[in-house]
Amino acid sequence: MNRGTLLCMVAAMLFLAVGCKTSHSAGAFATVEMKSLEDGTVTVGDYRGKVVLVNFWATWCEPCKVEIPWLIEMQSKYAAKGFTVLGIAMDEEGKPVVAPFVAKERYEVNGQKQAMNYPIVVGNEKVAAKFGGLLGYPTSVLISRDGRVLKRTTGLIDYDATTKMIEGAL
Repeated sequence: MNRGTLLCMVAAMLFLAVGCKTSHSAGAFATVEMKSLEDGTVTVGDYRGKVVLVNFWATWCEPCKVEIPWLIEMQSKYAAKGFTVLGIAMDEEGKPVVAPFVAKERYEVNGQKQAMNYPIVVGNEKVAAKFGGLLGYPTSVLISRDGRVLKRTTGLIDYDATTKMIEGAL
């Protein structure tokens, strides 16, 4: 095996590892400040004691729109047990684009049209960097009650596997 082939294989394994289960402290991103759509300041640390699914998304991202009904359903199903989705909108235009989108859009969930029922904040590259950077949208990070990263997924989440992980963390 030549050196070039070996380097390609290592790069491919690292790329695949992005979506694999990890378990490390959320320290770097627990204190990063983001603006809510109501102009308040929000940090991931504000949700300590809850299981949090941080979801990086954008209004123009079609796979994100596929995932939103699943996130609405998870929020409805698990919120009372100490879970929340935290949507981090990454639109460059920020709140002027995100707020009207969130107010207007409705998604088919269990036969009913529903709005996004979880907190939405506006992110930026600084926020993304604190989470280790983003390779694409959506990107989701599941965080335990004590702030450990349980799983990071680039691309659409696997609904069944994610709900099982949430249930296990609750």
